[in-house]
Amino acid sequence: MEKAGGNQFDVLDIEWMLGIARRQWRVVAAGAFLAALAGLIYVMTAVPLYTADISVLLDSEKNQLVEELSMSGAGLEDETALLSQVEVLTSETIGLAVVDKLKLGEDPVFMAEPRSILGTVLAPVRALMSIPKWFASKQVEDDAAARRAQAQLILSRNMSVDRVGKTYVLRIGYTSPSPQMAAKIANAIGDAYVVDKLNSKYESTRRASAWLQERIVELRQKALETDLAVQKFRTANGLVSTGSQLVSDQQLSELNTALITAQAETAKAQARLDRIQSIVSSGQSDAIVTDVLDSSVSTELRKKYLDSAKLEGEISKKLGPNHVQAVRLRAEMAEYKRLMFEEVNRIAESYRSEVDVAAAREKSLQDSVSKATNISATANETQVQLRELERESDTYRTLYQTFLQRYQEAVQQQSFPVTEARIISSASAPEKASYPRKPLVLALFVIMGAAAGTGIGAFREFRDRFFRTGDQVRDILKQEYLGAAPLVIESKQPRNTLQVGEVNPRLINKQSSISDYVLDNPLSAFAETLRSAKIAADLSILSNKCKVIGIVSTLPGEGKSTVSTNFAELLASQGNRTVLIDADLRNPGTTRMLARHAQAGILEILLDDKAPQDVLLSNPRTKLAFLPAVIKHRVPHSSELLISPAMRGLIAKLSQHFDYIIVDLPPVGPVVDARAMASTIIDAFVYVVEWGQTARRVVRHTLNTEPQIASKCLGVILNKVDNEKMKLYRSYGSSEYYHSRYSQYYQEG
Repeated sequence: MEKAGGNQFDVLDIEWMLGIARRQWRVVAAGAFLAALAGLIYVMTAVPLYTADISVLLDSEKNQLVEELSMSGAGLEDETALLSQVEVLTSETIGLAVVDKLKLGEDPVFMAEPRSILGTVLAPVRALMSIPKWFASKQVEDDAAARRAQAQLILSRNMSVDRVGKTYVLRIGYTSPSPQMAAKIANAIGDAYVVDKLNSKYESTRRASAWLQERIVELRQKALETDLAVQKFRTANGLVSTGSQLVSDQQLSELNTALITAQAETAKAQARLDRIQSIVSSGQSDAIVTDVLDSSVSTELRKKYLDSAKLEGEISKKLGPNHVQAVRLRAEMAEYKRLMFEEVNRIAESYRSEVDVAAAREKSLQDSVSKATNISATANETQVQLRELERESDTYRTLYQTFLQRYQEAVQQQSFPVTEARIISSASAPEKASYPRKPLVLALFVIMGAAAGTGIGAFREFRDRFFRTGDQVRDILKQEYLGAAPLVIESKQPRNTLQVGEVNPRLINKQSSISDYVLDNPLSAFAETLRSAKIAADLSILSNKCKVIGIVSTLPGEGKSTVSTNFAELLASQGNRTVLIDADLRNPGTTRMLARHAQAGILEILLDDKAPQDVLLSNPRTKLAFLPAVIKHRVPHSSELLISPAMRGLIAKLSQHFDYIIVDLPPVGPVVDARAMASTIIDAFVYVVEWGQTARRVVRHTLNTEPQIASKCLGVILNKVDNEKMKLYRSYGSSEYYHSRYSQYYQEG
């Protein structure tokens, strides 16, 4: 199989085949018609079959008891669970249950396979080809078990189970020549499935309850043994507790509290003793301490002392200090003072006794705390083993309670089982046949016929003789493929809205929107193609002087003038000093596009020796310079003019002021002008080929006969490409593929 141009297909390109089918639609239509006719004959002779459906809902909530008892972690995914239920529905167990319930093995209508006219004709042949039946005995064929198994196979073959969307609903369908039988069997399948679910759940809960009962007996015994072990360990190690605390820990806490209180009382008694001893040591009989103030003896002695002192003062004042009464009173005062000091000494002795008692009590408490600390430390070490025993006892107690609760749940489920599946819609006898689906069958036949027609059309399409792809350019012309220029629809509105009298004679006056296409669409595939041509020129023409590039085509009307204009505008818009020369002296299409108002041009320079600056026009938008060709009469010797010294001088003058000189040359096929300039003036050529119009053989022959042009050719641009049709020739990895991807992601608009 070949594409147009002779390239071998590595992989069948579906898009390419569809494109051929569009171009060869008559062949495709004929194939589709014949196939539709064959499909019509088939659907007219096929036996109608009826399908009855029943819907079964599977509850999303799983049996939590069974899942917990399984100890298998998380349940299966919903998708896997649903697929498992589908297998259950199509299993032999459900099938045999339906066969037995409806006695399908004894139903001749059910056991007879439906046959079309074609099947009836071929039945004897099939029977003859069934070699095992030759050796089957009559007894085996009539055996009830064999009929039962055969009925189950027929049931399984005509049964379908599908999931409804993303729901938990399964649609069960059965297909039969009889609509009543289809509905009856579909309902029987649903009932058998629900009963099977009930039985399986009952058996599961029954087995679970039996296992739980055995396990509960073991756990009860274990709980009793571990609890008894805890109590024995407490008794053996004296780990008596009150509430949540051991008695030893409680005693240690109380002794610590009492020790702290005793230490405080000892310190307090010692402070009082030190104070009163300092009073005794200083001999102060009138010193004030708390117990002295509280002592009635001290109070009475002080009162007597004060009364005697007062009376002694009055007598000494009236009778003199040496009076007998005054002397006696002073003796009494001394006695009172001595007695008060003795009372202080007595209180000091009581303080000393209190200090001794407090110190003894403190020492006793310290001894008790030390003993209690040793007992508590020993108890804590032993308590590690006790806690381990308690944890084991709590674990078995918790397990026992949990399993006891599960056992009660299992007993309840066993006594009142509820299935996870329920029928939400029953089957009724269908009114319309489900097979054959006449529209679908006819559509399939039409598609197959269209495919056959597409193949025939593709074979004819391979004879296409025009350029379609860049691979054809490289393979046939041995030239570089620069890109594709799309077919642009020219705007109906004039490009220049000024009146004729208002046109500036020194400015370019464009008459078509096509001439500004690359400026208006700088990100288009056309602009990218012209940028590719510029890069090719920069890489091929290595001199630093001005680059002279000729734009040529094989035949007239291939769009070289449009390519020349847009190429020059692109170069100028990038800041390059660019001049465009219309050198097609036979048919100056560029001049008609850009400068219909021009009065002089290249002929006036070559023939009348006019200065180039007097006839050059410019585009104020891009600074592009344009040298038109004003043809006032036919020029029969155009080739001599284009290679004349005057032309070479013109190119030399322009080269001093411009970076690029773009020359729009006549077509190579009918005119020799481009051939004449190829050897002396033009540095490189850009070859324009009209897509789908110019024959490959013509272009190849032209380049083969013009080696000077072929050797200087930078590459080929396919012009006027129909992008919609071009998609039909696009293949992955080809030039057209990348141009299409470029247009999709980077093209403006």
